[in-house]
Amino acid sequence: MKITVIGGTGLIGSKLVNSLKDLGHEVLAASPNSGVNTLTGEGLDQALENVDVVVDVANSSSFADDDVMNFFKTSGENLMKAEKKAGVNHHIALSVVGTERLQESGYFRAKQVQEDIIKNAGIPYSIVHSTQFFEFVGGIVKSSTVDNKILVSPALIQPIASDDVVKAMTDVTIGEPKNTTLEIGGPEKIKLSDLVKKYTTIMKNSDEVVSNPDATYFGAPLNDSTLIPGDGAKLGTIRYDEWISNPDNQR
Repeated sequence: MKITVIGGTGLIGSKLVNSLKDLGHEVLAASPNSGVNTLTGEGLDQALENVDVVVDVANSSSFADDDVMNFFKTSGENLMKAEKKAGVNHHIALSVVGTERLQESGYFRAKQVQEDIIKNAGIPYSIVHSTQFFEFVGGIVKSSTVDNKILVSPALIQPIASDDVVKAMTDVTIGEPKNTTLEIGGPEKIKLSDLVKKYTTIMKNSDEVVSNPDATYFGAPLNDSTLIPGDGAKLGTIRYDEWISNPDNQR
């Protein structure tokens, strides 16, 4: 197949491009650096010429409410318009487990708009809801730190390694459109506060981890089901302790 990966130079995108190429598919890694900009529409028609499948794993560079809404709404509309013109057979998007339960967050409101645009476009689609990546725990720590205290919820989370995300995304990309939302997650549940503590211990971060039930997650409150996938989710095999113990991942 001929496949275009939007956001094909990022964490998931670059690994997905290599995975699909290893299977013998013709893959274009599309990003602003390669002259393809979904926000402005630049290069989209050329990037989708004779393409069978489009995978969108791009993310907003800013998480400010207005910026992230503009990114996902405008990019989504531009992408769907270009895909219809090109006759794309399958659109795949990577989103987040719990998006519909996190609507007090501007980021997740924008992700919901993106998903709604996909569902209403008339193009066969598959939306993959993933739990938080291991690689982004550092970002959670940074965003939750105030005056040398890391304020995080004790709510359960079921994080996943990016390599497991790529395996799942590869299977969806080479498969038939599902026209629904699929869920993927890591192999084990853990309290977010405990996950952060594991990270700070390994990273020798001396800031105090404070477990606070009122702490929000990118602006949204949490409970033990908010970030957990349902019973039918496809689970990865890489455990966080195994992953974080690898020096290559301690960056």
